[in-house]
Amino acid sequence: MSPESESTVLETPRLLLRRQEVGDAAVWRRLWTERDPRVPPHRRIDPQGRPSVEDIAATIRDHRDQPGPGLLTVERKDEGDVIGYCGLVFTGKGEGDEPELVFELLRAVHNRGYATEAGRAVIEWAADAGHRRLWATVWDWNVASLRALEKLGFRDSGRPGTDVEHGRMIVTVRES
Repeated sequence: MSPESESTVLETPRLLLRRQEVGDAAVWRRLWTERDPRVPPHRRIDPQGRPSVEDIAATIRDHRDQPGPGLLTVERKDEGDVIGYCGLVFTGKGEGDEPELVFELLRAVHNRGYATEAGRAVIEWAADAGHRRLWATVWDWNVASLRALEKLGFRDSGRPGTDVEHGRMIVTVRES
């Protein structure tokens, strides 16, 4: 199935990955509240409480018709609950039109292999769409995400990452 398909649904033994819906905004907001304090301020809830659930819902609505793969909602099959997102974004970290793999899951489901499982599905999806190289960035202190990326075949690209007061951003790459 092409990543451009609006009806994209990826399935793994335990997960469904599907297009975002406005109803996912509450979980996205919760992800923002759970972020490590070392995450830069522009990626955390600000003093005015933004982004709000309504802000996030508006963003989902605004991006609904954008072409390309984007982020997919990760849902557990048995429980039927939304636990985060995983997908491809085009951030300019790669070369040309090479996408970046991104994922973020609720803390309550960490250390159960869901990020690796969702990441594998997205990597297969990307390969089917013709993407032979994927990128991913991760903070040097985010050991769990580094471990998941390693399991998915990513390695340090050797490219200099951003070094800021919150840590060093590592730029990783995976080639098929």
